[in-house]
Amino acid sequence: MGRFIERLGDDTLYYGWQAGLMFRVLTGALISLVRPPYDLAAILRQVHFIGARSLLVILVSGFFTGMVLSLQFYNTLERFGTVDLLGSAVALALLRELGPVMAALMVIARAGSAMTAEIGIMRTSEQIDAIECMAINPLQYLIAPKIIATIISLPILTHIFDVIGIVGGWLVAVVLFGMSQGAYFEGMYDGTEWADVHMGLVKSVVFGLLIGWIATSKGYLLHTDRSGAYGAEGVSRTTTNAVVLSAIAILFADYLIGAILL
Repeated sequence: MGRFIERLGDDTLYYGWQAGLMFRVLTGALISLVRPPYDLAAILRQVHFIGARSLLVILVSGFFTGMVLSLQFYNTLERFGTVDLLGSAVALALLRELGPVMAALMVIARAGSAMTAEIGIMRTSEQIDAIECMAINPLQYLIAPKIIATIISLPILTHIFDVIGIVGGWLVAVVLFGMSQGAYFEGMYDGTEWADVHMGLVKSVVFGLLIGWIATSKGYLLHTDRSGAYGAEGVSRTTTNAVVLSAIAILFADYLIGAILL
């Protein structure tokens, strides 16, 4: 029992210390944004990497997500004779919940893991130490552009996911089940409001901040891992931890924002 309490105390102190370090990385990166020099080119490169190069996976996952939603909602609504509500059901599910969450998870899998691995490798190969020796702030040079680019890219990707998901839902409802195209889009028009779009936008911005922050911080703080794993093993473990932590943080933030804006 004593060992369990001791281990619990050690874990609490360690994770509290890690959280404090991660918040220091975030605040340092955000503060560096208002200090010259301003490297807009670095932000644009990260927007291309995080946003443009994630477009294909967003299109594919969004299309099939919309198809699955339309298929399941149609079977459910048909039992109650309310098939005309299918358009609004698909649109609301995508705009309020699935669009932001699924787009964020896709970005974590494709870009978040890559950012953690990239910065982790730079830490293990002492490239970050070399940057500091040249009097360059690594938070401004490495971390800040990635965080800002993720905040910019994810809302755009989320809206693309929503649109292509609605198209996928239309394909199933109209082409497969023979539903009236006018009824599908009219129900969508009547059932959605600006508040639904606003909720999805707020979620995507917050999710972008969480992904950029967690992915970069975990790689940057690789040397503080108490396991002592360095090199390839340390990078792989840290990347896995960053992906899992980002996904959990997004799901928690999704509930929290939904409860506040409901």
